[in-house]
Amino acid sequence: MFVVIFRARVASLDDEYFRTAERLKELAFQEYGCQDFFSVTEGDQEVSISYWNTMQQIRDWKKCPEHVSAQKKGRQHWYRSFSVEVCEMLKKA
Repeated sequence: MFVVIFRARVASLDDEYFRTAERLKELAFQEYGCQDFFSVTEGDQEVSISYWNTMQQIRDWKKCPEHVSAQKKGRQHWYRSFSVEVCEMLKKA
């Protein structure tokens, strides 16, 4: 299992952001294999964590046309900066 950690400094979140985020969440679960997702925004900090079975699912999600479009809007309008970390989770023996 893999986890994607998205961290951002928020510039401005508008109604379009919230509509887009909800649509992308649905798409990630229904078409790309996302297993779980949650997001928290506090002040100008946002952290979103998603769980995936394979790296290929994550790669496919990164290339999803709607996701690519949202990434562009994020860079231009919604976020001052952001980072993405992908980690493999190890099961405790």
